[in-house]
Amino acid sequence: MNSMQPVPLRRDIPLPGNDTDSLWASDAIAEMIRALDIPYVLLNPGSSFRGLHDSLVNHLGNINPQMLVVLHEEHAVAIAHGYAKVTGKPLAAIVHSNVGLMHASMAIFNAWVDRVPVMVLGATGPVDAAKRRPWIDWMHTAQDQGALVRDFTKWDAQPASVVASYEALLRAKQIALTAPSGPTYVCFDVSLQETRIDAIPPLPNVSRYEVASPAVPGKEDLEKAAELLSSATRPVILMGRVSRSSESWRHRIQLAEKLNAEVLTDLRAGASFPTDHELHAAVPGVFLSPEAATTLRAADVVLSLDWYDLNGTLQQAWRGESVSAKVIQVSLDHYSHRGWSMDHQGLPPVDVFMPVEPDVAVPLLSAACNRRSVATRPSKTVAAKLPALQDGTISIAMVADALRRAAGEQPVTLIRVPLGWSGEMGHFRDPLDYLGMDGGAGIGSGPGMAVGAALALRDTDRLPVLMTGDGDYLMGLTALWTAANAGIPLLTVVCNNCSFFNDELHQERVARDRDRPVQNRWIGQRIGDPDPDLAALARGLGLQGFGPTTNPAMLDEILARAVAAVRAGSTVVVDVRVTPGYSAAMTSGMTRSHEDHEGSQA
Repeated sequence: MNSMQPVPLRRDIPLPGNDTDSLWASDAIAEMIRALDIPYVLLNPGSSFRGLHDSLVNHLGNINPQMLVVLHEEHAVAIAHGYAKVTGKPLAAIVHSNVGLMHASMAIFNAWVDRVPVMVLGATGPVDAAKRRPWIDWMHTAQDQGALVRDFTKWDAQPASVVASYEALLRAKQIALTAPSGPTYVCFDVSLQETRIDAIPPLPNVSRYEVASPAVPGKEDLEKAAELLSSATRPVILMGRVSRSSESWRHRIQLAEKLNAEVLTDLRAGASFPTDHELHAAVPGVFLSPEAATTLRAADVVLSLDWYDLNGTLQQAWRGESVSAKVIQVSLDHYSHRGWSMDHQGLPPVDVFMPVEPDVAVPLLSAACNRRSVATRPSKTVAAKLPALQDGTISIAMVADALRRAAGEQPVTLIRVPLGWSGEMGHFRDPLDYLGMDGGAGIGSGPGMAVGAALALRDTDRLPVLMTGDGDYLMGLTALWTAANAGIPLLTVVCNNCSFFNDELHQERVARDRDRPVQNRWIGQRIGDPDPDLAALARGLGLQGFGPTTNPAMLDEILARAVAAVRAGSTVVVDVRVTPGYSAAMTSGMTRSHEDHEGSQA
């Protein structure tokens, strides 16, 4: 059978309680969370929200929302992040006091940079010092707990009453979903949660607090952009951060075909355009390949659809010279730019700025633009297939090919790919074929995000696959326990090069610059002696584990068995020992020195 077998999500069912009329403030807060249509809450239990925890279990019955237990607060937010990348909708991650929030902060930063909606809930206190237990309550109370994450959340609040909690939750979801999306944080005083109340205050009508309709581009900007694109000789579209909507996917194809425009896509963002389309000009990557840079530099008009790091990408193509092309920027990202984090990247030169979402602008541009002649269509550069290794080792490209054979006709969602992935290794033909990177480049995020994405894909026939490195897996593998515990099918393929290999390349670069032994680059980088048994670690968490696999001849058989197990409802890890290596563009981009960059600015 080449499809997913329906497996119900496991839920812990509470025993019925005694008939009682007692009500607590946390019961009202729980009912508000339910009213917001949050299907799951991710949590690692903590005493600061013990009242809310009790209400979710004994007042709501652990359903709508259902609890999913995690083994680390960072995983709670990462799972919500992965879910939002598929659905565009937030889950709630509940984290304990200040310490849990500090644990979760890396994942919150990832969600912030990736512009995805996540509702982070927490607790502190008692704020009233007279109510604090000795020792522990004092350590776990902060004067301004939201300050820990305020620089990388869209909004935070610490309501002091039930009715204020209603409004805070309404606002937190509304702001999280308003483009550009991002994480929000609401902190509940433990004393408020544990206050007895006579009745649940009436819940607000949630339908009156929806996200505002998206803005449309101004008439003048739309006309100017359409004129530039219609009269262009070689337009190029940079497909950046866009939605997983199939309708918007079709609109982007229609626009590119109407303009006969070359298209570039990016591995940092999810699939945005079919990579085997004749207008897709170069293999996607994190940094521009030589072919992509040549394509972009030859453009006379560039349309950026919320392309991440537009300025840095233009610099890679023009190498410090003035950008000769007219640039049209379609993005709302400037609304999230702050002073603390430099995730806003460099300020790009722009000739037409349309502060709207790409999904809104694209069909309007398509209607406003004139069709360009096919006769001027540029020739497409076809990437050569990566050769198989002949030394008896396994490359990431070989893993990708074997996975494709194991999946057969079943659609695969690549939730993440390792840094050694190159665009030649597979095509993306659907918005759910690939979900992009984690935003903040925080290692250890992959397993948690994969669990969230797999949770969102449970009711589809897609095979959810995380391809990741051994460093990311080892940092985040306990997130996979949540998938096994809840019954979430997921395949994790660890492309194991036994190293934090990215930093080996950095050490090699520094050694060459300083005329020191390159042979020492591995020291302080290798993950070995002893080698962690990645499959045994998975089995210890209740997953199925295969490997380590070192023989190329066994790859097809092992991946076929792994895929069959996932289709039957299992959470599976496969450890594949791969030859270290990155694409040339990735190696060059990752190890470029600061002096190199300054030279390109001259």
